[in-house]
Amino acid sequence: MIQIQLNLPESAFSALRSSPDELARELLIAAVVKWYEVGMISQSKAAEIAGISRQAFLQALEDV
Repeated sequence: MIQIQLNLPESAFSALRSSPDELARELLIAAVVKWYEVGMISQSKAAEIAGISRQAFLQALEDV
């Protein structure tokens, strides 16, 4: 697995009311949803990248 480092000001976490882990998870889900929406990846690949089931990915699509 490859890790990517993202530098954000601490104020981002309080503004979004998220912990660093929660925000990282939300960013990953947002990325795969967008990549799916623009046709870069399939539902199955999006779910795989996000580490969730295909059903959970479909729910994330509905939540957007």
